[in-house]
Amino acid sequence: MRWTLRPKPNITAITNLSKALNVDEIIASLLVQRGVDTFDQAKQFFRPSLKDLHDPFLMKDMDIAVSRIEKAISDEENIMVYGDYDVDGTTSVALMSSYLETITSQVATYIPDRYAEGYGVSYQGIDYASDNDISLIVALDCGIKAIEKVAYAKSKGIDFIICDHHRPGDIIPKAIAVLDPKREDCDYPYKELCGCGVGFKLIQAIASKRGDSIEDLLIYLDLVATAIGADIVPITGENRVLAYFGLKVINQNPRTGFKAMLSQVKKKTLTITDVVFMLAPRINAAGRMKHGLHAVNLLKENDLELALQYASEIETYNSDRKDADKSITEEALEQISQNSEEDKFTTVVYDENWHKGVIGIVASRLTETYYRPTLVFTKSGSKLAASARSVKGFDVYNALNECAEYIEQFGGHKYAAGLTLKEEQYEPFKKKFEEVVATTIDKRLLTPEIMIDTTMELDQITPKFFRILKQFAPFGPGNLAPVFMTENVKDTGYAKCVGADEKHLKCKMQKNGLAIGGIGFNLGPKFNLISDNQNVKVAYNIDENEWNGTVSLQLKLKDII
Repeated sequence: MRWTLRPKPNITAITNLSKALNVDEIIASLLVQRGVDTFDQAKQFFRPSLKDLHDPFLMKDMDIAVSRIEKAISDEENIMVYGDYDVDGTTSVALMSSYLETITSQVATYIPDRYAEGYGVSYQGIDYASDNDISLIVALDCGIKAIEKVAYAKSKGIDFIICDHHRPGDIIPKAIAVLDPKREDCDYPYKELCGCGVGFKLIQAIASKRGDSIEDLLIYLDLVATAIGADIVPITGENRVLAYFGLKVINQNPRTGFKAMLSQVKKKTLTITDVVFMLAPRINAAGRMKHGLHAVNLLKENDLELALQYASEIETYNSDRKDADKSITEEALEQISQNSEEDKFTTVVYDENWHKGVIGIVASRLTETYYRPTLVFTKSGSKLAASARSVKGFDVYNALNECAEYIEQFGGHKYAAGLTLKEEQYEPFKKKFEEVVATTIDKRLLTPEIMIDTTMELDQITPKFFRILKQFAPFGPGNLAPVFMTENVKDTGYAKCVGADEKHLKCKMQKNGLAIGGIGFNLGPKFNLISDNQNVKVAYNIDENEWNGTVSLQLKLKDII
């Protein structure tokens, strides 16, 4: 791990904000680091308001999309809501179809089969629409590169509205409307919406034309918040507002499907992190192991008994997913070792029998052992399909673009992408990808970095300080939970390794007579460093620990040196 201390913001800005808000200077410093340096900005940050959401009609093609949907409703056309099989896609389909069903009964849903059809808009999906007299497809979280598919649909008399958030290619599909804030010709003020977020802007626009208020749409924000967390988009600006109110819905009035999935969870208040680790993997498991429509059915179900039945099935898929990703990760690590590829700049592994539904998770797992751009391939029909994961600071999408001569198709983001290629191109691609990364990556990026917001002393960690810190949530990219550093601390002598494989470290850190408990996940190997009573430096988040009904503050240790 390399530790990087963020530069201290302008001291005058910190002092002024500290006085204006009557808060500790450390709190003021954290706010200024996040671009919050006035009273009004702080009010907007700590008290998100639905009034802060942008006018949906600022998005390119929104007026056209709304008009086409209004026409479909008034003419009683059949509408198909089409989405990807991941969390962002299935929540998008649940959101859009649920909303449209309050206005018209002519709504069908479609999620492509991950294995038979693959990612994105499929010819099979369009044929299904044609066979069922569907004249309008609303595609969510996909479609921005579906040039041929949209043309094919048009030849069958089917119109397309695309709601996507992925980077467009050089050509935009000739759909009736293409909603994507990342379009170069789109002036929408916030570019980081997820697919479900773009879908929400569309229903917001339809609702406003019908005279409904934004408050009428609150019930859908639990889906948007889940997609924001799962798709790892920045939790800034409009996403912060959507996530904030979505979490409120999840905690105060969750939809039946969420109640069913959370029926065994004891935690009173869920954070965005809980959503990412509890809800998202289960929703994803349906599309990974069986079919994404199982997730959509659960998310839309209003009968608790039926929802519990669906949730039980999804729990089985999730259990199967865990087994698959564990065994495939072990096989991939063995492959790296056998090929003597431990010291390369990239990880590129392939096995025709690996489960396509979990290769993305495996790619993420492999970066925990070998921190470098990673691709995991498996067989998909006559071709090979891969999931790509990057490391902080390196754009894997651009790197793949440099290898385009070997790739059939690819798409995604800076840090995560998917691609397909012909089997005979695997070795040439692997060689080229290694060359591209080796010559373009800053070598420092191959060591995981801990960004430390500020230094502080243990006696500054008070209940009042933490109460304010909690209001920085929801945390995520663009607003990560603050990381603090304290120097010259010692363990009180009661440190121990805990967990099934004793991988985790439980300790109590002290300085100047004050001690506070700490837990370090996967920091078991640091036990020897603190067990001989020497001074160390710790990097940590501040967290609450509840034990036997007692709540206390603790250090959630990220590293010890």
